Amino acid sequence: MKIATFNINNIKRRLPNLLDWLGDAKPDIVCLQELKAPDADFPISAIEGAGYGAAWRGQSTWNGVAILARDTEPIVTRWDLPGGDDDRQARYIEAAVGGVLIASLYAPNGNPQPGPKFDYKLAWHERLNAHAQGLLAAGVPVVLAGDYNVAPEPRDVYETHSYDDNALVQPESRASFRQLLDQGWTDAVREAFPQDGVYTFWDYRRNRWQRNAGLRLDHLLLDRQMAKRLRGVGVDRDVRGRDDASDHAPVWVEVE
Repeated sequence: MKIATFNINNIKRRLPNLLDWLGDAKPDIVCLQELKAPDADFPISAIEGAGYGAAWRGQSTWNGVAILARDTEPIVTRWDLPGGDDDRQARYIEAAVGGVLIASLYAPNGNPQPGPKFDYKLAWHERLNAHAQGLLAAGVPVVLAGDYNVAPEPRDVYETHSYDDNALVQPESRASFRQLLDQGWTDAVREAFPQDGVYTFWDYRRNRWQRNAGLRLDHLLLDRQMAKRLRGVGVDRDVRGRDDASDHAPVWVEVE
């Protein structure tokens, strides 16, 4: 089973790129983030034409998450992250596919910091950590996939000081991600590529793609069962270099 996460950064605009990648990579499950489209504008006909069922939670202009499943329909178990009764941002969806519980998540960016956006980011991560703990306790195979908007370590950012004040790298952001890993989750990309310089995001500005000035923001966290079944991990960097690409590249794992 091949499970991927891809911050598509506007599904209507990047639909041709998405369909090309689906045809090339043939993932079994895909977690999408930043749909930037309301529910009614999700391109379900094109997705189904590519051979995928889908569940999605859209939002106009910003946010939006989806789960695609090849030759089947995801069975949605949650439409949002617990603990935020007043939170209307479309940042989390969870579904069962092929005996695995899959979450597609788009964590808050948190900039500028300090301020209310950073406070919301940290509170959202607290809610995620609490829910993740419950998923582990349930004892079912789980993958938490998405754009966490955290570069967990200094080596997950290209050599620069330009991000020093960014919410993505603050000690509080990194501590929250570390607390998640300490529960028993495996960071699949770091497990497979312990070396420096593995990135999943390259900003459009200042020729950062051309200079490989990237960050690692997109993560697939596996519970203990799935970690034992891990057989492959990759970042499809070439997708970032295509015309009118998202600023993120797809990241994937293969499990037995």
